[in-house]
Amino acid sequence: MLDYSDRINIKGLKLYAYHGCLEQERQKGQEFSLDITLYLNLTPAGITDNLERTVNYSEACQVAREAFTNYAYNLIETAAEEVAAALLINYSLVDKVTVEVFKPHAPIPLDFENVSVFIERKRHTAYIAAGSNLGESKETIAKARELFLKVEGNEILAESSLIVTKPYGVTDQPDFINGMWKVSTLLPPYDLLKKLNEIEHRLGRERLVHWGPRTIDLDIIYYDNLVIDSEKLTVPHIDMANREFVLKPLLEVDPYVRHPITGLRALEMLDKLN
Repeated sequence: MLDYSDRINIKGLKLYAYHGCLEQERQKGQEFSLDITLYLNLTPAGITDNLERTVNYSEACQVAREAFTNYAYNLIETAAEEVAAALLINYSLVDKVTVEVFKPHAPIPLDFENVSVFIERKRHTAYIAAGSNLGESKETIAKARELFLKVEGNEILAESSLIVTKPYGVTDQPDFINGMWKVSTLLPPYDLLKKLNEIEHRLGRERLVHWGPRTIDLDIIYYDNLVIDSEKLTVPHIDMANREFVLKPLLEVDPYVRHPITGLRALEMLDKLN
């Protein structure tokens, strides 16, 4: 996803809601104010003078109002998250959203001007390798795809064909069916990992033998251009350059994406591997 500097600004959107930890806040309610910025490429709209090539800011205000007022939250942080998610889900043209929620009547026993929280949320591009060698592998991968798309904000931008590959690491097991998804998601890296693990568990994945047979395996290969090295998650995938069953599907879904550390594309890694 490109990070555009073009933007639509909505300043001081006045909304009445019932957010707060105190009982009186949840009963009586109070006025809030929102500043919202939508980041998107405005060049097509500017050239064509066509409303369909941009975001109708009147409609965007209605989307924000509905997300902000539908429920009473303890925290304005939660209300801000709901607004940002609703705008990104409703408007595919929008790459990034910032939301600042002002609470001028917060229950603070001191003289103050305002209290606010500010968040920035955006779409992320990730590459997910899917593999299976137990049961009806193609059907299992299809079910994993379906479960992934049920998460709000998830979208598959491109997907490879499924290929049959020999097992890696532990070779005394059935052949694998492998593929790759290029996806758009609102989930941060560790939340995406958690969701993929939940899908694996739901489809019967058991982690008994390292590199052993499995009903489904969902690995994050790339996430934006990030480099993550932690106990729970390593991105780019640490062994991807040695895995033909990762590189071939990756080449199919996006031949131009580069490894954020080595700078190599999938075809270049395949050449080195061969």
